[in-house]
Amino acid sequence: MKDTTHSAMCRRMIALDLDGTLVPDGTGDLPDTTREVVADVVAAGHDVVVATGRSLVGALPIATALGLNGSWIVASNGAVTARVDQSSPGGYRIETCQTLEVEPLLHLARQVCPTVRVAVEEVGWGYHVSDLFPKGQINGRQFVVSDDELCLVPVPRVVLAAPGAAEVLLEPVRSLGVIANVAGPHWLDVTPPGTSKASALESVRRMLDVASERTVFIGDGTNDLPAMAWAARSYAMGHAPRAVQAAADHVTGTLAEHGAALALLDLLAQPVTVGVSP
Repeated sequence: MKDTTHSAMCRRMIALDLDGTLVPDGTGDLPDTTREVVADVVAAGHDVVVATGRSLVGALPIATALGLNGSWIVASNGAVTARVDQSSPGGYRIETCQTLEVEPLLHLARQVCPTVRVAVEEVGWGYHVSDLFPKGQINGRQFVVSDDELCLVPVPRVVLAAPGAAEVLLEPVRSLGVIANVAGPHWLDVTPPGTSKASALESVRRMLDVASERTVFIGDGTNDLPAMAWAARSYAMGHAPRAVQAAADHVTGTLAEHGAALALLDLLAQPVTVGVSP
């Protein structure tokens, strides 16, 4: 008879970033190699969790392509947590959604940078935007509305895009107490206070009842640093910035080299022993 208690104690929770880790930025081009290795990880009894800065509507197709029905998604840099559920409308169930008020953020951003392009996330649908964003920059549908309409309801994530946004808007935005992640020199992702991939992943870990020493994270961006600190074992992609590589326990291959798949194969080659860190 299978020892289910021992199996549960040996399960790993493996959290995977998407853009720059599993797929090229802004695409859904999932390599077959990665898909196959993730399937092997799931078959081995481990819990695979997608943890991304993308909105839920952008993360779902990749989670589905990976065969992760029933698995968790941490989206919008930790502001949204959902379960993949093909039997539910839209293919998901929202578990948590933290929100922020748009008006003070938009007012400040307009003061500092009047031409800033703004997108506010509507979970599972897309974005209401001040101006259309180029195709591929944000996921889901776009609907252009006035600034007043952007501020109608609290939202989990706001995108601020403008030339030099990372330099001119970062500190003013952070002075509001919200979380601002730099996603390129001209782009800020803004989420509610206290949100991060790490905080959301810790909540998921507790619900999955996986030991903290069995947690793994694979990523490539500066927004992944809290999750790397949270994980018992972390991998940085080979093309990640130096600060990200320095923060990780291990550095794997680049995206072109299928670095995430290599890291997962490394994990599969290391049997988990009860009482010993992964």
